[in-house]
Formats: sequence, structure tokens, C-alpha cells
Amino acid sequence: MNEDTQLRAHDYAESLDSELVELAAEVFTLLSDPTRIRIVLALRDGELTVNALAGLVGKRPTTVSQHLAKLRWAKAVQARQDGNRVYYSLPDEHAVTLVSQAMMQAEHVVSAAPAHHQAAR
Repeated sequence: MNEDTQLRAHDYAESLDSELVELAAEVFTLLSDPTRIRIVLALRDGELTVNALAGLVGKRPTTVSQHLAKLRWAKAVQARQDGNRVYYSLPDEHAVTLVSQAMMQAEHVVSAAPAHHQAAR
């Protein structure tokens, strides 16, 4: 695992009053939409076009484009143009890590024995 993905409490202790706290809250707000979570999950295996993403997340391409614009603004996704097609991907593992952690927390709501705890045995 990359060193920068291993959160250590002392790394951010001095940041309690910093702008980073406000920006972190914006990241959670950005990822609080189910369609955006589905987009991040769909992109974890590689880049996709808007139409491919729309099919995977069950939304119209225009709706997916609007969500991608917000994710791009936050640098949670990146775009690459190839001719007249635009491919979207995750620039790093941070968004998928946040979403994965949230999915594991959600498992605790629906199950007394979450699958991620079963797999660890």
C-alpha cells in the first residue's frame, strides 16, 4: 500500500483548524451522491467513455456528464481525449479507497456479519 494512503492521526492533528478540514468535508459532500459513487466504482478497473459509464450506472449520458464535471472539478476523475471520444479514469486510488471504506461501513448497517469481515478470516 502506498505510504500516502496510510492515514496516521499525527499527520493531520495540526490540521484541525486548517482549510484541509473544509475541503475534506467538500469531498464527502461530493461523494454523497449514489450516481457519483457508482461512477467511481465503475472506473476502478480502468477508463470508460460517458456512454459506457451511463450504461453501467443506469443513467442518461447527459446526467453522467454533469456528475463527471463535478468529479473533475474536485480532481477525483480525469479525462483523456482520443479523437472525438473522451475517456474518464481515476487519477489515483484515493476516491475508490474512500468509496470502498464507505461501502464497508454500509455493510455494517445491513449485516451483523459483514462480508469484508468474513473474508479476513
